[in-house]
Amino acid sequence: MSRVGLRLLSAIPTLFGVVVVTFLLTRVLPGDPAVFFASNPAMSAADIAAVRETLGLDQPLYQQFLIYLGNLAQGDLGRSIATGQPVAAEFARRLPASAELTCLAFLLAVSVAVPLGLAAALRPGSLVDHAVRLIVTLGVSMPTFVTGLLMIYVFYVLAGVVPEPIGRLDPFLFEPARVTGFLTIDALLAGDRQILAAALHQMLLPAATMALFALAPLTRMTRAAMIATLGSEFIRTARAAGLSRGRIVVVYALRNALLPVVTTMGMVFSYMLGANVLVERVFSWPGIGAFAIDSIVNLDYAPLQGFMLIMAALFIAVNLVVDIVSAIIDPRVGH
Repeated sequence: MSRVGLRLLSAIPTLFGVVVVTFLLTRVLPGDPAVFFASNPAMSAADIAAVRETLGLDQPLYQQFLIYLGNLAQGDLGRSIATGQPVAAEFARRLPASAELTCLAFLLAVSVAVPLGLAAALRPGSLVDHAVRLIVTLGVSMPTFVTGLLMIYVFYVLAGVVPEPIGRLDPFLFEPARVTGFLTIDALLAGDRQILAAALHQMLLPAATMALFALAPLTRMTRAAMIATLGSEFIRTARAAGLSRGRIVVVYALRNALLPVVTTMGMVFSYMLGANVLVERVFSWPGIGAFAIDSIVNLDYAPLQGFMLIMAALFIAVNLVVDIVSAIIDPRVGH
């Protein structure tokens, strides 16, 4: 059986384990959602007990879990206490905002990290190599929320070159007709260049914040893989055959160094999906990460469980894509 097939089979127990762990974790959180929900001082103990019964919290833990499994089998992630809306509907509305931000941040990170890693690998031990390592170390040395706050202070407060960090779009602008949920794509489909430019401008700072943290692993892996490949026997043979330096680097070395780089890209992208939680809070980004943080504060079980389950499914999907791309680069990997 291929590696992709094994990954698909292993996803089933993985997802079930995530369901069990998230269910148990939410039940051990301090506080009582019924008390939080029934926060009116005029409500009596009987009223709170009625709320617990409505939420199903009066039932034994195993019975709550079986009910939760039954709902999941029907595609029901529950209902948010805070918003009163189905969790699936909330995620469908918020997930495109998180995905758009993460994808742009990932593209920024890759477009900068790969050239930096190549430049460092072609001149190991040089001033360029040391400068690249210093840059990526600075990018990973601070937590993302600290980096975000510093970037807001420098580029918005001091320089004033970026818009106010208040979400996906200026409140005085109207969103285009929702087709994909991605503002940039929907603006392109609507032919609205003003919204497209405004959406990209609004995303630039939070995306750069996330990309800075992803630079280090991508640059280091590109550098290490290229150095190892450039020292291989077939590269020395290509040089002896008189092939140009550009052809050797791009056609032979880079292609053979792609496998570990692609694997690292998958790991970094998976991490960025979870790391955007703090970035969304700093930049008031209306994504699923900010929604998950609010659910923790509000002791709202259903959104938190749904968030962790969706993140696990996305991680598995990313790993599958990495396996498929790796098999395309090197067919031996897929077996």
